[in-house]
Amino acid sequence: MALAPETWPRQFRDLIRVSNKYLLNPVMLRLAGSRYWYASVVHHVGRRSGKEYATPVVADRVGDHFLIPLPYGTQVDWLRNILAAKRARITSKGRPYEVTSPAIVAATEALPLLSEDRRRTFERTGIAHFLRMSITE
Repeated sequence: MALAPETWPRQFRDLIRVSNKYLLNPVMLRLAGSRYWYASVVHHVGRRSGKEYATPVVADRVGDHFLIPLPYGTQVDWLRNILAAKRARITSKGRPYEVTSPAIVAATEALPLLSEDRRRTFERTGIAHFLRMSITE
C-alpha cells in the first residue's frame, strides 16, 4: 500500500495544501459540482468566523450517504467546520444536497461501499479515513 498523504512530512503536506488552496482550488471550483465533472463542492460555515466557504472534494454518493476521502487527514479546516456545524451542503453532478450527521469512518468501512475503480484508487493512495454524511435533501 502507498504512503497516505497524512504520513508525508509536515512541510511537504503544508506545501501541497497551500498550493491547493491558492492555485488548484480556485480553478477546481469553476468546474466542481457540475454535471459532468468528477469533483463536487462542499459548502460549509466557518466554526469561528461564521463565514461561508466552498471546498472542492471528491464525494461519492452511496445510497443515502456521501463518502468523501480525507487524503490530508482529519484535522483540515473544512472538515473541522463540518463536524462543528453537524451539517453542510454538497453540490454533486449539478445537484445540491443537504447533508447532516458527519462521521469520520475508517477506510475499511468505506472502501467496500465504493465502485471498484474508486476503491482501487483510494487503496493505492493509502487514504485511511473518509467523511460519511447522511443526505437529508
